[in-house]
Amino acid sequence: MSRAPATSAASHRRRGKRRIVGAHGTESLPRGRSHLLAFRSFTLRFALAAPPHRRRKRRPAPSPRHRRSSVVDPSRFLAPRPFVLRYLLAAGASAPCRRRKASVIDMGHLLSRLLRESTGEGGSRVRKRRDKGLREVIDLTANRVQADKANAARWGIGDVSSITLEEVPDDSPKEDLSELFAPLTNEEESEVNNLLNGSAHSKKIIVLHKPSNIEITKEKLWCLRPRGWLNNEVINLYLELLKERAEREPKRFLKCHFFNTFFYTKLACGKTGYDYQSVRRWTTPNKLGYRLADCEKIFIPVHRDVHWCLAIIDMKEETFHYLDSLGGKDSGVLRILARYIMDELKDKNNIEIDTSSWRVVSVHIPLQHNGWDCGMFMLKFIDFYSRGLILSFSQEHMEYFRMRTAKEILRLRAD
Repeated sequence: MSRAPATSAASHRRRGKRRIVGAHGTESLPRGRSHLLAFRSFTLRFALAAPPHRRRKRRPAPSPRHRRSSVVDPSRFLAPRPFVLRYLLAAGASAPCRRRKASVIDMGHLLSRLLRESTGEGGSRVRKRRDKGLREVIDLTANRVQADKANAARWGIGDVSSITLEEVPDDSPKEDLSELFAPLTNEEESEVNNLLNGSAHSKKIIVLHKPSNIEITKEKLWCLRPRGWLNNEVINLYLELLKERAEREPKRFLKCHFFNTFFYTKLACGKTGYDYQSVRRWTTPNKLGYRLADCEKIFIPVHRDVHWCLAIIDMKEETFHYLDSLGGKDSGVLRILARYIMDELKDKNNIEIDTSSWRVVSVHIPLQHNGWDCGMFMLKFIDFYSRGLILSFSQEHMEYFRMRTAKEILRLRAD
């Protein structure tokens, strides 16, 4: 993103409070606080610190072993509220790029590692070595199992306790991946750098995708700069390009459907957290030219506060996948999608299925090492799986993928 001009405190007061919308379309911290998070290490330490002790009536001094610590154990803080530190870390990353002290960068990397060890599940997680072929063992508390059964009965999807979480080895055949990492030509790299690093005419439309009516300005494309959060427009346009790529070469790519970033938000709304009618017309045969029952994979981007994840419905294998580049799990998302695919097939194909026997499969995926590459990881999950390939990339490829994605958007063609 472009650097914001410096403003005095007086001028800020004259203008009043400003509502700032982040790259994901959500309201973010005011610019001043973002500066603090970006290069003030004491701010993160303050977020972990306990509130100051107020003066009260004098009491006998406690023994040293009973004194309260002024700093909360990070592991206790991360377990119930993983999104809090994720928000702090990501908000700091979204600030204008400035030289930061090494201690602050180390703090961010430490928090990223801690976040990857946290889980959104209600029960305790038993982790084994992440060797190839080992199953991931999850010990759910009795309360969580009872809650799942109650939700399943209310949603009408059967007993979800029978849906198993299984980790399987990647035994796909090795493919030639040279095309996926082909370097940009000097001309392409120069064009991308000029658009990502320039500042003139930031509101000018540089790309218009007529079939989806998505407009990309230079300012919106700036989210592909290093440390930028990917926005809805860039993600949705890239998904449209993947769809067109599969239509050009149907024998080379899998038959997939790519929902945009607004689908899951619409589906998971309403009083009960599920509203099929709000998305029922999104998949009419006249609009798509096909039915979801004909697809091998269905990709659903999921936006979690300030973090992008991906859910996949594998129609061929009758499985569900939830891919989070920070290592998190969210069975609630998959329960909603299990009900959705039942309602969808019944409405469009007059077929009744029972998804309670479908498996939730967990495979080894590359993980991000920072607080700003989740959107790029999500797009590459979709790109590789739509080719039928294993996820053979890592954090070190993200800078290249940002440049390549910008090039493909400018060409309106995904390779």
